[in-house]
Amino acid sequence: MSSSWEDPLAEFTEAESMVSRKTEFFDEDNISGVEGKQPQPENINEPGGISGLETIEMGAARIQVDDKQIINCRADLNQLVPFKYEWAWQKYLSACNNHWMPQEINMTADIALWKDPNGLTEDERTVVKRNLGFFSTADSLVANNLVLAVYRHITNPECRQYLLRQAFEEAIHTHAYQYAIESLGLDEGEVFNMYRELPSVARKAEWALPYTNSLADPTFHTGTPEKDQRLLRDLIAFYVVFEGIFFYVGFTQILSMGRRNKLTGVAEQFQYILRDESMHMNFGIDVINQIKKENPDLWTEEFKKEITELILSGTDLEVQYAYDTMPRGILGLNAPMFEEYIHYIANRRFTQIGLPEYFSSASNPFSWMSEILDLKKEKNFFETRVTEYQTGGALNWS
Repeated sequence: MSSSWEDPLAEFTEAESMVSRKTEFFDEDNISGVEGKQPQPENINEPGGISGLETIEMGAARIQVDDKQIINCRADLNQLVPFKYEWAWQKYLSACNNHWMPQEINMTADIALWKDPNGLTEDERTVVKRNLGFFSTADSLVANNLVLAVYRHITNPECRQYLLRQAFEEAIHTHAYQYAIESLGLDEGEVFNMYRELPSVARKAEWALPYTNSLADPTFHTGTPEKDQRLLRDLIAFYVVFEGIFFYVGFTQILSMGRRNKLTGVAEQFQYILRDESMHMNFGIDVINQIKKENPDLWTEEFKKEITELILSGTDLEVQYAYDTMPRGILGLNAPMFEEYIHYIANRRFTQIGLPEYFSSASNPFSWMSEILDLKKEKNFFETRVTEYQTGGALNWS
């Protein structure tokens, strides 16, 4: 990719400004004079599901569980109960229990190590800066995708409840990267703009943005097999590839430094973020599989081939990112190990949405990553104080 690569957000920002929904409020003074036919929700004949901003339908029947659907639902979205998708509500509660804030993490040792000219090698510093460069804007892209695109097409209130929590967590993650960048005294402009200057960072953002632009199109509505497949494809792009594959090279690199007692504060934040992102991905995969279950006609052989190619293209980008960020081995790691790891991760993503594994014999060279996901087990992992990262209840990764 050349250095003249264009800003991928330009088109998206323009589309964002076009998105608006008209909200009308029922005139209470006129209700008493209404007899017989009640006013119908605004835009009732539009394709897809309703938005939750329709005119209030006085005298409408109470919501039943069977009225609810993940997409194309015509039932009132402002009524959270009765729950149809208990798993979505439980994920929301688990996410609330897992609340944390970046300032809770002590960065004193990280600052001293970064300032020490002999504290880290140049290759280690490059890995840190490039990953902060990617992640500092990646989670903003995910948040924009949730708020401006995905939310309007998911027509179920308990799922929307989780999406709102997820969007808040993405904001916390961006805050965490800013906190790390500021603490280490890095050039904020350089790091935050890296996805528009460094091709290895830019490629992944460039890959993802068309899918957000697709769903943020104000003229796009679900309701036909073609449009529903488009939504399903874009959900797979973000939850399975962007959050389920694109984050794993960077997370492993930073967490490996923490295992060696280097930049333990940054690594601790990445550990918490990894746990959040794993929950986001699991929620997204549940939504994807529920859409497939409710709309089995969408999951055609031709569509499966399209999705397989989509996941493979994302896998190739993440492997290339490993080679770009780690041209020489560091910390006992090297790019071929990451290639094996990403193929292993991709196989897991394929099977999670009902597709066969693609990479035969791919194995996990970083078994310790599975252990890191359990924060209680890893309480002494970085040889520093680790908050147990929950406000109540049991840790839950499902």
